[in-house]
Amino acid sequence: MSITQPGTRPSPELQPTLELSALARSAPRYVFSATDSATAQRWQVECRQALVDALGFLDSPRVDPAPEILEEVDRGDFVRRKLLIWTTPQARMPVYLLIPKTAARSGARLPVALAYAGHGYGVKDIVGLWEDGSERTVEDGYHKDFGVALCRRGFLVAAPEIACFGERQTDYSHLDRLLGQEEPSTCHNAATYAIMLGKSVAGMRVRDGMRLVDYLSSLPEADTSRLGAMGISGGGMLTFFHTAVDPRIQACVISGYYSSFHASILAMQHCTCNFVPGLLNIGEMCDLAGLILPRPMLVEAGTRDPIFPIATVRASVERARQVCTVLSGDPARDVELDEFEGRHMVSGRRAYDFLWERLCQPSISNGN
Repeated sequence: MSITQPGTRPSPELQPTLELSALARSAPRYVFSATDSATAQRWQVECRQALVDALGFLDSPRVDPAPEILEEVDRGDFVRRKLLIWTTPQARMPVYLLIPKTAARSGARLPVALAYAGHGYGVKDIVGLWEDGSERTVEDGYHKDFGVALCRRGFLVAAPEIACFGERQTDYSHLDRLLGQEEPSTCHNAATYAIMLGKSVAGMRVRDGMRLVDYLSSLPEADTSRLGAMGISGGGMLTFFHTAVDPRIQACVISGYYSSFHASILAMQHCTCNFVPGLLNIGEMCDLAGLILPRPMLVEAGTRDPIFPIATVRASVERARQVCTVLSGDPARDVELDEFEGRHMVSGRRAYDFLWERLCQPSISNGN
């Protein structure tokens, strides 16, 4: 028996999304409310552990990366090296290293930048390659070859193929689709598996990123005491969570992601890989930014980005600046917003200089 007449709109109190939204707003245990540095630091310890537990997979045992170099290409002013490393006994991850030639010739140890691509055809799109693997010499698409741009700024760039993208997509050709179903995206299929385990694809990606940093720390040319991270969209999500749980990252650029769970991730259609079981029980995005700060954070945001509304970005950045003040940081220096006219894309107008200044000048903030 229907409780509404045919053709009528259900009353608001019967809409499940409204019920869940109301519950979610009263759920967070780690809203940032500290008013002094000591209390804030205790909050960081407790909140970071809660986030580690929610993401899942971060307790995976470490393995020998056993790097295998697949190719090395001379791009004129830098060398692009492709290799494979093991991140778990079951997972082998392709990684591109972009190494500036001038610094390599001098024998100097290079500052390191992790470069995380978003959805698309994978990591090739940020290291100067077309979909078919052929070389390109001009930036393209919403990624704008930002891995190459970071390398030309002076960083040794490590650009991994993150889980579910590019070469790490699932091949469904072995499945017999008797019912004529469409193939699910790798992100969706992996995320639903992870959720059934009480974990997340975001956790898999962060774990892989942490194993990559372990490997980079073993390279004589890489100075991981000067480690930054930059990512766009899904790569921005990874940059956010990886930096939040890994204090080895000393500065980050989050492009096309930092905003609000309620006003973006939950307010419209997003890939299933964005969802982490229990995350709303911890806090909002602007609360979790307190796990990054007072390490420097730059947010890139397009005024016409349809999935990360600019008004929400501005409000969340302002809240991050308030949090930064409590954590004894300098909000004007340590929380920057590059707001540009455009849609969902990398800006780069400030990002590359921001990371260089924060990582390669002696006045950078200490990690927390």
